[in-house]
Formats: sequence, C-alpha cells, structure tokens
Amino acid sequence: MIQSQPAAAPALADKMKIENLDIFYGTFQAMKRANLSVPDRHVMALIGPSGCGKSTFLRALNRMHDLTPGARVEGKVTLDGVDIYAPSIDPVTVRHRIGMVFQRPNPFPKSIFENVVYGAKIHGEKNPKRLAEIAEKSLRAAALWDEVKDRLSRSALDLSGGQQQRLCIARVLAVEPEVILMDEPASALDPIATSKIEDLIGELKRDYTVIIVTHSMQQAARISDFTSFFLLGELIEVGTTSDIFTRPRDKRTEDYITGRYG
Repeated sequence: MIQSQPAAAPALADKMKIENLDIFYGTFQAMKRANLSVPDRHVMALIGPSGCGKSTFLRALNRMHDLTPGARVEGKVTLDGVDIYAPSIDPVTVRHRIGMVFQRPNPFPKSIFENVVYGAKIHGEKNPKRLAEIAEKSLRAAALWDEVKDRLSRSALDLSGGQQQRLCIARVLAVEPEVILMDEPASALDPIATSKIEDLIGELKRDYTVIIVTHSMQQAARISDFTSFFLLGELIEVGTTSDIFTRPRDKRTEDYITGRYG
C-alpha cells in the first residue's frame, strides 16, 4: 500500500523584494549587497548591534534616503514586483503605500483628529463625514479609539508617550498603506505601553506587511514571523524567527544571539 505524503506548505507570496542593495552616505558605504524577500502579511524583524545598518536599510524601503543630502541607493527594491526606485515612480506614491513609524512619537501640534486625517486631507479628501469615518477606523485599528473618542479635539501633545505612538500608527493607517515600516517604535516607551504596541503589531499583520527594527531580541522573538540579522553594514542571515533564535546557520548570528557581543 502506498502511503500519501503530507502536503508541502504553500509558498509565501513576497510583498517586497530587495536585491543587491548598496547604500552610501557620500563615499561611506553603509549597506553592502543586501538581499531579502519579505512575505506578505507577516512581521519581519531586523536585529543587530547598534550601528549595524538596520535603520539605514529600513529607510531605503520607502525612499527616505531621497531626503538625505549625499545619500545614494543602488540595487533593486520591489513592491509587488515593481521597482520603487525606477525613474517613472513617484516617491510620494511609494510613501503612501509604504508607511513609516519612527522611534520616537512625532505627533503634529494639532488636535488628535487633525493628526489622524492629515494624510487623507493631503491626498484630497475633504468630505467631513468621510474624514470622521477615516479617523474612527484608523484609531480603532491602532487600538486607541476607546481612549480618545471623547476628546478628539484635544491636542495630540496631551497624550501619553504610548498613546502618541499609537496615534502616529493611526496616522499611517489612515492613508491605507500596504506595508508598515517601524523603526524601534517601542524603545522610548514604558513596559505597559510597549506591550500594547506589540499586541497591536500582532493585529496589524492580518492586513499589512510589517517590517520592524528592534534593539530587543526578546521583542523580535515575541512578535515576528521572520528575522534578519545585520552586522557591520551586511545582512548576515535571514530565516524564520524560530530558526534564527534556535538554529542559526552563521556563527556570527549565534554569537550575537547568545550575547557574545552587541
């Protein structure tokens, strides 16, 4: 009797693909020949010691280096198979589809409501009813609605640090991106606020691809599906988070994971 073999796990579709990425600041090469595939609707964590190139790499994924004098990016970064650095591609459109949440909360000195709908207004939305819908939907998605629904006209600067960071996430969600980049979004927050951000990331991956730089290996282990290890401007190893933390292939990854440096 011939026994059937278990079905192979379906291949994951790539949302973004990075090929031979080099990044320069003037004559200094900050990233060398990085290659990475990012599966759709999963969390990819970028880890490594300070100064290893994690944030430099992340900022290349929505063309933020275009705004840095002397910075230059070479190689290919594709979103759904389209090179975001192609001459015909508008970087504003790229940043609409690939949002960024920074290390420290950066709310505008406006009301909570105006912070959330800012991007929608920039993109031409003027209907008050539609703006109200966008604000509620985005704040709910950022797990903030119940805390602020009765004070939307209050200044965003009155919120706590953790609330401000979730407000910044809501502001990104309001323009309906497909990918969310996060550069150490909880590093300036207390443990309770950090836990809320981590829980939120778990919810967001149902609808978005999330790429997060984190200084905490424990955080990467808790929230990510895949992990990439960077060292001295090189992408050393990529794998499932489980494999990276329990069966790393590269000795340098193992040394970092076990605390021998970094």
